[in-house]
Amino acid sequence: MKLGLVGQDNILSYKIHKQFFAKYDQLLNKGTHGPTWLKNDSIAKIVADTIHYWDGKRYTLLCYCIMPNHVHLVIENPVGQLDKLSYTLSPILHSIKRYTAREANKILQRSGAFWQHESYDHVVRDGKELERVIWYVLNNPVKAGLATDWQKWKWSFVRHDIY
Repeated sequence: MKLGLVGQDNILSYKIHKQFFAKYDQLLNKGTHGPTWLKNDSIAKIVADTIHYWDGKRYTLLCYCIMPNHVHLVIENPVGQLDKLSYTLSPILHSIKRYTAREANKILQRSGAFWQHESYDHVVRDGKELERVIWYVLNNPVKAGLATDWQKWKWSFVRHDIY
């Protein structure tokens, strides 16, 4: 882990990173970037079922939203494992991606890469930030113009004790 002081360079880097993410997210939400295979309910269901399968086994599922061309997933690693987050998150995502890609490609009668190799991950550090992230994920289909209310989006989920 690298620790640094918050200075002008770090603040500028953070702002640039946030701007890049916002622009990329805008492209994804418009559906103009990448395939939209997740529009297929059979494929979206495979992804949702796989995410739920590992809940309570490898992580605690807090929420997700399956969009036509990407997925937002908020999970909590077991307490005491935060120092191993980079070790545990990668195998979790790899397992989800590997299985869902294989099953989705069967439906699509294709082979090859289904998911992007990289994932954008973010460590949430406190309750206020967690609340902001969850609402961001749940409101993604509304922001993209796919639903008028997050609860009307078929492929959104939030833990019952959160909402």
